[in-house]
Amino acid sequence: MDRQATDPRAVVAGMLDDARLLAACADRDMGTLFRLLNHRGVSTRRLATAAEITQGRLYDYMNGKSRVEKLVMFEQIADALHIPGHLLGLARREWEPAAAGTQTPHIHAPPAGGDLDAMNAFRAADRQTGGGRLYQAVLQHLGAQVAPRLVAADGGPHVFAAAAALTEMAGWMAHDSGQDDLAKQHFTSALPLARASGDVPLSAHVAASNSHLALQIGNTAQAVHWAQTGLELVRRGPRLPTLAARLHTMHARALAAAFQHNAAHRALERARSALIAQADDEHPWLSPFDEAALAGESALILRDLKQHEQALFHAESAVRLREEHRARSLALSRITLAGIHIHRRNLDAAIHVGNDLLSTSPTLGSVRVVRQLDALRRLLEPDRAHTPVRQYLERFDDARRARMLLLADIIPPEGGIQK
Repeated sequence: MDRQATDPRAVVAGMLDDARLLAACADRDMGTLFRLLNHRGVSTRRLATAAEITQGRLYDYMNGKSRVEKLVMFEQIADALHIPGHLLGLARREWEPAAAGTQTPHIHAPPAGGDLDAMNAFRAADRQTGGGRLYQAVLQHLGAQVAPRLVAADGGPHVFAAAAALTEMAGWMAHDSGQDDLAKQHFTSALPLARASGDVPLSAHVAASNSHLALQIGNTAQAVHWAQTGLELVRRGPRLPTLAARLHTMHARALAAAFQHNAAHRALERARSALIAQADDEHPWLSPFDEAALAGESALILRDLKQHEQALFHAESAVRLREEHRARSLALSRITLAGIHIHRRNLDAAIHVGNDLLSTSPTLGSVRVVRQLDALRRLLEPDRAHTPVRQYLERFDDARRARMLLLADIIPPEGGIQK
């Protein structure tokens, strides 16, 4: 081949409509990308030189022994090979020409109506009824309304953003239904869609969800990794305080779970500072994160750090701030508060909050809530000899049986929710 044909930038330019290259970029799989270019005649020496890495490191990527993880490396590769930033979930590179007479927006906002209206309707219903009853409806909207436009490439980056946001929402509904493996699949699928849209904050938003799920399944190292990944992305985009606060909070939760006291406190302080900052813009696809959410997460962080007095203050604030129409959030906040009272050995206060929990909508289709209610019951069981506790547990068991009958269409009777 002549020199022009083996110039990596020229080869990339000729492959920008190649499905294999686009898929490798969407997955951020640089090993596959390097193999594709090598098969097109670009030598490993030229690839290593362009990416400013050793040939040994390049072979590790190409053979799947390691993966590129750091943002600075993705930027380095994008600039060296002239891969448009949006293909790797990066901001527009300095060498990329801007459209004549236009400004590159910070946020790819979708047009009013359609997918955004559907997502907002799903989100409002989810807060009150839980994800179990809405999961199939979200999948149906994705399959019937969004997927055909993705295949037809109809709608540009907006349709990729819609697909990413709704796929991430499906992941949360699967998680709320107790299907964490399915939730992980949805979150994994949402990330390349967000990257393909060029919407950096949306990619950071999905990273926050991955961090939450990793923490729930006990993988604190992954939870830290995803929170840090999201924070790196946030630094590249417009100032979105609620998104930054959410990611700092997830970072703090993961650090607290790993008993890194000082680091967890620092991350929590950064979350509080971020939440009061002035926003550059609003983002239509991101889930809200407010003072009530921060208070609830702060209570969990301080509880994990065994600082129960401080945790109690934030747990009480979370219950006070949370609106009644947010049935699931309010129930989870009350469960946290009751648990902290038990840890402080204030059983009467725990039962008082527990009585409020018994009035939680019995049709709330959330396996997460059922599991946490069961965990709360296990905390109280050792104190059954205390008459008020025994009486409460009897009422609790009656309410649980009634709840399970009403939720039999989405929650298995017993198996799988006692974990």
